[in-house]
Amino acid sequence: MSKEVIVIGGGIIGLCTAYYLHKEGHKVTIVDQSNMDAGASYVNAGYLAPSHIIPLSAPGVMKKGIKWMFNPSSPLFIKPRLQADFLKWVWAFNKSCNPRHVEKSIPVIRDIALLSQDLYDAIKASENFRFHYEKKGLLMLCQTEKGLDQEIEVAKQVKEQGLEVEVLGTKDLEILQPDVEINAIGATYYKCDSHTTPHEFMEDMKTYLHEADVTVLKNEEVEDVTVFGNKIQSIKTHKQILKADDFVLAAGSWTPLLCKKLGIKLLLQAGKGYRINSTRKHGITVPAILAETKVAATPMNGFTRFAGTMEIAGINHHINKIRVNAIADAANRYYPNTLLTEEEKEAAACGLRPVTPDGLPYIGKSMKCENLTIATGHAMMGWSMATATGKLVSEVISDKKPSLDLNSYSPDRRF
Repeated sequence: MSKEVIVIGGGIIGLCTAYYLHKEGHKVTIVDQSNMDAGASYVNAGYLAPSHIIPLSAPGVMKKGIKWMFNPSSPLFIKPRLQADFLKWVWAFNKSCNPRHVEKSIPVIRDIALLSQDLYDAIKASENFRFHYEKKGLLMLCQTEKGLDQEIEVAKQVKEQGLEVEVLGTKDLEILQPDVEINAIGATYYKCDSHTTPHEFMEDMKTYLHEADVTVLKNEEVEDVTVFGNKIQSIKTHKQILKADDFVLAAGSWTPLLCKKLGIKLLLQAGKGYRINSTRKHGITVPAILAETKVAATPMNGFTRFAGTMEIAGINHHINKIRVNAIADAANRYYPNTLLTEEEKEAAACGLRPVTPDGLPYIGKSMKCENLTIATGHAMMGWSMATATGKLVSEVISDKKPSLDLNSYSPDRRF
């Protein structure tokens, strides 16, 4: 049965949700508070990475986070603050940093990432989308024996999940990428991964939705929600009141603000990431994560992107130059001939990634609201999980059996 559905949020999750809802025959409206041309969906590293099966909340991360708290250029920076939601999130995050949680999460993350990659393939094959999409794998470049040993242990876990990975030495790296000098003692190489140029996919998707008569309302912030019984009746923006049969909340880091209006307590923190683009030739042809610094280097269509850091410091778009310089310094450390210019660093941009305490996204309905489906909390994996998330949400709203078991993604789960 066809429904009228409002999707709140026009990032990659919201667009993919609208795409699959339209495919199911629903009448869809997207509402977004921005101009839909910036943010995390546009500044990410562009990876489709089934290899990233270890959740952010892994053993030892909290200890590192406390240590890094005093280093503003560290890969993970958590700004301490006396705020109830933040303190609850930190407590839940710390509880999740254990081996048992990682073991349970690995197949959950693997399955949604693999499904998502298959769906990207299907979209590329079936639609007239021209976005840049390559399957060259992903390197985890290491400069220290300790770093390489840690990555090899992760690679063993990934291989146990049926994903293709190899360990490479310096000679292997020279053969794989002959046109760039790499300062690393070795790497793990995930052949199962792919990469894209994010803004190209976003533009293709927005064009498709426009031509499919999906209504897109830009620069409209949702100010209030009217609820009767256990159902949303309407939402109010600063311009109008909108009614629908079902609602999807895919507003990224802003999702908890709207959840509070519905009595839903969603533990979520904004994790800021940065990117620097360079149109100069660097010789990098295979995407890589510079392991010790957690910085990504991605060869995109017409430029190379260096991206990274996780800064949990509330919702803000302030550009911290210390963190931008840390990304540039990491690029130069691993690629000695790559020296990013002051102009390139000045043009750096950031995006806010929604981070859950356990490293798993929220996908599905809350018992507190019958006609609301939540889709957020993907952290650094939003790009990798976007198409699968959109598919799963469309199945929920269409009353179909979901392609994956949604219990692990429940918005009502306890920490």
